[in-house]
Amino acid sequence: MNKRNYQKELEQVIEGEQGSLPRLLLHSCCAPCSSYVLEYLSQYFLITVFYYNPNIYPEKEYRKRVLEQEDFIQRFPAAHPVEFVDGPYEPERFYEAAKGLEREPEGGERCFRCYELRLLEAVEMARSGGFDYVTTTLSISPLKNAQKLNEIGERLTRGQGVKWLPGDFKKKEGYKRSIELSAEYELYRQNYCGCVYSQRERLEALPKEQPEEASKEA
Repeated sequence: MNKRNYQKELEQVIEGEQGSLPRLLLHSCCAPCSSYVLEYLSQYFLITVFYYNPNIYPEKEYRKRVLEQEDFIQRFPAAHPVEFVDGPYEPERFYEAAKGLEREPEGGERCFRCYELRLLEAVEMARSGGFDYVTTTLSISPLKNAQKLNEIGERLTRGQGVKWLPGDFKKKEGYKRSIELSAEYELYRQNYCGCVYSQRERLEALPKEQPEEASKEA
């Protein structure tokens, strides 16, 4: 079975929508990850950014990322106006989804359950809000599984009256561009994915004498 090219599929959707401006609900994990995605997709879609990330720990970190996301949207000159919706902070839902997988390495089954939790909420909002498409910024990170994200998104949107917008936003140097935009807008870039387990994994991997030198991840 050939590996799907989600970037090419996205370009085909954009080509098919020429002359229209479909409504897109864009689930975002953070401002840095949203930067390139908004620059790219706002040319073709009327976007509402949906910030729903119950995995983020602690709550202070969550609030910091929400404010950074909202501020970036206000400052960024998108091709078309971008709206913002801050979802509820429900960490108990994440802990329930992660139960039994607390020591699973980052990038494994615990992360897949986290993808599904966040995308489920995004799909429900897109369906109830009458959006044409829904997708997520998560695939821009080299540490996120784009194939799994797209598989989950396609499954969750099936029969829901909203279409999944395929994407692998790290392609076409998307991740590189997000780094450039983050520097240009001086965006806060966290040094762990967001959850307490990824934070612990990063800290455990650090040399004891360098507790602040975790590598940056969008």
